[in-house]
Amino acid sequence: MPTDLPAAKQTALGLYLTAKEAYEKWQSDPENVKILDVRTPEEFLFVGSPPMAWKIPVATQSYQWDAKKKQYPMAPLPDFVERVKEVAGPDDTLLVTCRSGGRSAIACNMLARAGFTKAYNITDGMEGDGNGDSDSTPQGGWKNSDCPWTKKLTPERMRLPKPDQPGIPEESST
Repeated sequence: MPTDLPAAKQTALGLYLTAKEAYEKWQSDPENVKILDVRTPEEFLFVGSPPMAWKIPVATQSYQWDAKKKQYPMAPLPDFVERVKEVAGPDDTLLVTCRSGGRSAIACNMLARAGFTKAYNITDGMEGDGNGDSDSTPQGGWKNSDCPWTKKLTPERMRLPKPDQPGIPEESST
């Protein structure tokens, strides 16, 4: 992995893969290597996800404006590790992805603090990085590396936050 990896994508475990490398690692041992997609459910729905991934959001979109950052920041979900533990143990090999490697680094660090030892950050994520502006063509990423992806939702492979958490709406009965 290049030494110029941005600080926001670095993890305590120091385990990194590109999307292409992650797919090859999963292909070599699909029974023992798990892919975790830690983006929001909206991203799974509108952008797509690796079909073999466990979809376990690490954060939810906040709707409170942060004037300093000039954005609506993401809010970490406190039960993330517990939801991961429903599908993986601390010794499992986990390949963690988000949009472009930032949230997946946060997720890897949360997992490391919980005792997981083989959590790899997929540093180019699902969509890759642009060249510093929002209009540039993404560089790398799962979708740009000929890795399989789908917009088909698989509820059996989703571990979503509990509805009683802040920012998570209750399910409608209508």
